[in-house]
Amino acid sequence: MKSVLLLLCVFIVCCLPADKKDKFTVVVFKHGKIAGDPEPFRKLLKKFEDENPGIVIRDEMLPASTDEQHQFYVINLEGKSSDFDVLSMDVIWVHEFARAGWLRDLTHMLSGEDRNDFFPGPMQAVTYNNRVYAIPWYIDAGLLYYRKDLLEKYGFSPPVTWEELIRIAQYIISREPGLYGFIWQGKQYEGLVCNVLEYLWGNGGDILRDGKVVIYSDENIHALRFIRDLIIKYKVTPPLVTTAIEESTRHIFGNGRALFMRNWPYAWNIFEKEGSPVKGMVGVTLLPSFSKGPSASTLGGWQLGVNKYSKHPEEAEKLVEFFALPESQKILAITLGYKPARRSLYSDKELIKEQPFIAGLYDVFMNARPRPLTPYYMMITQVTQPEFSAALSGIKTPEESLKAAQRQIDYILAAER
Repeated sequence: MKSVLLLLCVFIVCCLPADKKDKFTVVVFKHGKIAGDPEPFRKLLKKFEDENPGIVIRDEMLPASTDEQHQFYVINLEGKSSDFDVLSMDVIWVHEFARAGWLRDLTHMLSGEDRNDFFPGPMQAVTYNNRVYAIPWYIDAGLLYYRKDLLEKYGFSPPVTWEELIRIAQYIISREPGLYGFIWQGKQYEGLVCNVLEYLWGNGGDILRDGKVVIYSDENIHALRFIRDLIIKYKVTPPLVTTAIEESTRHIFGNGRALFMRNWPYAWNIFEKEGSPVKGMVGVTLLPSFSKGPSASTLGGWQLGVNKYSKHPEEAEKLVEFFALPESQKILAITLGYKPARRSLYSDKELIKEQPFIAGLYDVFMNARPRPLTPYYMMITQVTQPEFSAALSGIKTPEESLKAAQRQIDYILAAER
C-alpha cells in the first residue's frame, strides 16, 4: 500500500505543470528503524511540512543493522551521491565523515545557548577541528538495571561498586534458583566495545590519550581480567553473555531471569508496559565503579547531519534545526522513549510526569564518555572487538589481547599520519 501511495505521489508531481513543480522541494531523510510505533514520528514530519510550505519530506528507512547503515553511507558518499539530503548518524561516525568531507559544516546553526544546552558528550562527538558537522538528535548511555523487589526482599541497596554487585549477586542467586546474577552484552560486535570501555575507564584506563595509544596498560589488564572473572571466578555472569546483544539480554531480564543488567535507557519503557513480567519491579542506577575510580558510561545516541552533496542544503538544514528544537525532542521522548540530547528537558515537568525516571538520567548523560574521538575509530573497533572477545572467551589472556590491540592500533594511526 505504501509503495502504491509513493508511486501515486511521484505521478502527481511529474504531471504538475512546470510552474507548479518549482513551488516545493523534496528533502530525502535517511534514518534507521524508528523504535516502537512510527506514527508519532510521521506526525512530527507532517508538522514540519505544515510549518514549512514548499518543503516535502520523504523519509527512507535504512537496514536495522548499524554496520549496514554505515556501509550504505560510505558507498554513496564516496560516490558523491545527492540522492539523500539529511542523514542520521551513530555517534561514532561523525569524525570519520567530517574528515572525508562528506558533511556540510553546521557550525552556524548553533548559538552559544544551544551549545550549552546540549550534553557535553554529544557536542564533543559532533565537533571536528573546532567545527560542528552534526546536531545531536537523541542520547544514550550505559545504565545498570536491577530488580528492586529482590534487593528489598534481601535487604540490599543498589550496588555502588563492582565488588558490591558481586557480593549481592552471589548472595541472592544462591537463594533464587534459576536466576542469573548479572547479564550484559558480550558478543563480538560494537556493543562489546561499549561494555568493555566502561570497565577500562572506571579503572583509570583508556584506548587513546592525547593522540597516543595506551590500550596496553596495567589498568586495562586488571579491568579486562575482572570482566572475564565475572564469568569464570565469581560466576555471577553466565557464559551465554559471550553471544548476547542488547535485545537478548533485555528479554532475559524482562522475563524475570536476571538480577542485574547493563543496557541502554530504551529498555525501561518496555519493562513498564502492561503485561511485562517485571512491571513495577525494576530500578535503574549508575553503573558501579571500582573502589578507587568513577562510574563510567559509554555515550551512545544518534546525530543528524546534512549531505555535503545535497541539492537542497538550506531546506535540509531547516529539517535538522526542527528536530533539534526542545519541543521536537520532547515529543519524541514522550512518544518513542528517545532520550533528549538537550539538558533543559530533564527538568521539564510534563516530561518528568510522563517518564519519572528520566530526571535520574541527567547525571548519567552529563558524565557519559564518547568512544575514542578519531576519524579512524571504525578501524580501531574492528581491531578491539576480536581481541576483547578472545580475552572474554579464554582464547587469549588479557595481556595477550591488549598487547595485540596496541600493536595493531599503533600501526593504523602511524599509517594515517
